[in-house]
Amino acid sequence: MAIAKSERLMNLALCLLGTRRPLSKRELRGSIEAYLEASGEDAFNRMFERDKDDLRELGLVIETVENLDGETGYLARRDSNRLPPITLDAEEAAALGLAAKVWQQARLAGAASGALQKLRAAGMPEAEDSYDVQPSALEPRIPVREAAFEPLMLACRDRRPVVFDYRKANAARPEPRHVEPWTLECWRGHWYLAGWDRDRGAERVFRLSRITGKVRSRVGAFTAPVPDVVTVRETVESWAGETATRSARIRLRAGAGYPLRARAQSVREGADGWDELEIPYGHGLDAWLVEFGPDVVVLEPADLRADVVDRLRAVAKG
Repeated sequence: MAIAKSERLMNLALCLLGTRRPLSKRELRGSIEAYLEASGEDAFNRMFERDKDDLRELGLVIETVENLDGETGYLARRDSNRLPPITLDAEEAAALGLAAKVWQQARLAGAASGALQKLRAAGMPEAEDSYDVQPSALEPRIPVREAAFEPLMLACRDRRPVVFDYRKANAARPEPRHVEPWTLECWRGHWYLAGWDRDRGAERVFRLSRITGKVRSRVGAFTAPVPDVVTVRETVESWAGETATRSARIRLRAGAGYPLRARAQSVREGADGWDELEIPYGHGLDAWLVEFGPDVVVLEPADLRADVVDRLRAVAKG
């Protein structure tokens, strides 16, 4: 009967953790039964490389050392594979459990679940209302539909400049943008990228749904300093319309525009099939109103009305 992979990985981890000197492939093969059963040297090499990568993916720090004879050896030092004390309280543990449940994207869901398991193994307390039990009727989710999300997420993590084609809301065609990506933020169901626009020499925010084609990575270091996370989040909120400095008055078709109604400061129902709403007016409101098409008419201020009309004309021209 073939030895289970989990047992094989456990035996390899114990060998690497239990040695004081690097062990060669030859020595590891002679110590682990599953490797002895491998049919040929090539099969063993492939199995060992996969197992080594799997252990590293699980968080085991494996060092590669070359001895005086030029032979490569492997070991996992205990001091390099010891987690610091976990000091999370029950509320913090519950927040982490909730965060692990939020992601819908498979790649992030696997990473979040694996991180949670490692923390629990290291002593993180279980939340009283565990999120591993039968799911409730309502579960939080962060949707990720844009193809640009994953390459931009990796570029933000690795601090790599990117190039992509971007179509502004009032533009007929996309144009290339050279960006140093800082972070991704989700606001009102849409994902935004904040970063340094090299062509304009200034910080900019890009809505992922307006990125067309592939996101292409570029070599080289960032040319502009990366601000702290709080500052970037405030920038995204401002560009996306979260920071409201004034109020706008609009007419909204009855039975339409429920997201607008949810944000309204006041609603006056009309007898002609249209309601009048007062809503917060901040940067990006014109682009949001355009999404509701013929169901919205801007009454005031005049500059907001003009911006919405310009965007609708640009869309009509194609």
